[in-house]
Amino acid sequence: METIEASHIIEAILFVSGDAVTVPDIALALNISEMETISAVEFLQREYESQTRGFTLRRYGDHLKLETRAEYAPYVERMLQPVQRQSLTQASLETLAVIAYRQPATKGMVEQVRGVKCDYSVQSLLNKGLIKEVGRKEALGRPILYATTDKFLEHFGISDIRELPTLP
Repeated sequence: METIEASHIIEAILFVSGDAVTVPDIALALNISEMETISAVEFLQREYESQTRGFTLRRYGDHLKLETRAEYAPYVERMLQPVQRQSLTQASLETLAVIAYRQPATKGMVEQVRGVKCDYSVQSLLNKGLIKEVGRKEALGRPILYATTDKFLEHFGISDIRELPTLP
């Protein structure tokens, strides 16, 4: 399959899905390799950028999603008047920051940094899909290890965890 044709099919899949789709799922649907899929995605991203289209193709870890171009978002919001996304509490943000920078991290590690219990914040972040359980630590009690998700990357508009600002 030609890169151009694959990119157009990927565009159609992402448009119809309305949500993030994984690279492996797209590769499987197109019956091409993941490398060919990524090549087609990069072609499509360059096409969107060169034409300054109303939307863009973003990659969040292993997920791809069509999104409104940032500079056009205020107009779309004004038109659709969306329900505001529930913001994270200060406690949840602090918990998320510790997990993001120290992942994989246990509740104990988070509580040691923050100095307070974090059960509610961790549960809230799990429910929102911003963190996930990634295993258990080989230590007394085998505490659960947590790490950020692709939804975390999407929420903060970054493609990779390495794009987080460096700590002082």
